Amino acid sequence: MPTLFTPLQIGELLLPNRIVMAPLTRARAGSTHVPNAMMVDYYSQRASSGLIMTECTMVDAHACAFMGEGGIYSPKHVAGWKRVTDAVHAKGGRIFMQIWHPGRAAHSLLNGGEQPVSSSAMAIPNETTHTPQGDKPYEIPRALRTEEITRYVEMFRLAAQNAKQAGFDGVQIHGAHGYLIDNFLRDGVNARTDAYGGSVPNRARFLLEVTDAAISVWGAGRVAVRISPLVPFNDMTESQPETLVTYVAQELSRRGIAFLEIRHENHTLAQEQAILQVARRHFSGVLMTNGSYTRESGESSVACGAADAIVYGRPYIANPDLVERFAKQAPLNGVNYGRLYGGGPDGYSDYPPLIA
Repeated sequence: MPTLFTPLQIGELLLPNRIVMAPLTRARAGSTHVPNAMMVDYYSQRASSGLIMTECTMVDAHACAFMGEGGIYSPKHVAGWKRVTDAVHAKGGRIFMQIWHPGRAAHSLLNGGEQPVSSSAMAIPNETTHTPQGDKPYEIPRALRTEEITRYVEMFRLAAQNAKQAGFDGVQIHGAHGYLIDNFLRDGVNARTDAYGGSVPNRARFLLEVTDAAISVWGAGRVAVRISPLVPFNDMTESQPETLVTYVAQELSRRGIAFLEIRHENHTLAQEQAILQVARRHFSGVLMTNGSYTRESGESSVACGAADAIVYGRPYIANPDLVERFAKQAPLNGVNYGRLYGGGPDGYSDYPPLIA
């Protein structure tokens, strides 16, 4: 019976444990989006994780949503991230880059005046986003023209190529949380009538084209995908979540990707558990799950075979040595929620390690 500490083969990579660090937006890269020494320290502190996934990383200069997320669209970004991967590998760690476009969650004030893009011209309602001019309502995005979509697929391919040059062990495609790929996936936003809208296969087409582009760079065993079929963040809904997960899981399984991550709002919700079961039935590869897991609930999910590994978010913010703490059943540091985004090392890379 597997435990959180049982090694796990994901594609071409062997993980020493099944305690995975979630992609966590921390926005410490500044206005250049180039990783800095503080980020090198932060990621290398967490090298004992079975696998580290970076924060969502911009595939294009006009793909900013957070004033300080990392980028992977220029040689400077490649060099900055190479410092991170070298430091993680020097400590025996493994690290995937999460590649991402925010879609309608972007804002023109963060992107040189460029209007956000999405599957359809629907703004995120009743919400604001932080910009250099203060908090502003989300803008109505421009619906991508059919003939433009290949250019956005190419952005992801180039990002995957740059991530490889930066020394990563693979890439995870961010298809969750109401960002560009999810704007196509879920029908609460996607109102298209072309080959990228309507049916589940059409809505999944963009995700699968991006996946194939990343596979062309890395091979399937170094590519992963994250989806969040029930998470309402960024005003997202889906009328056929089980049908969508069934199709996406089957198609990704057929491609033989390294792993599929299902991001939940809370894994204890019955509907979320049912969706995970759908993914398990239709995806034959490594399945990871993420959504407010504790050590105990993560151990239980791995032991019963509901998932192969558990992706931890908040615990990894405050506990760089989470693997060691779980092994010793030691108490966890609390999260400094006032220092989640931007700023210096306080609340980022200054959490104390466990004292033996």
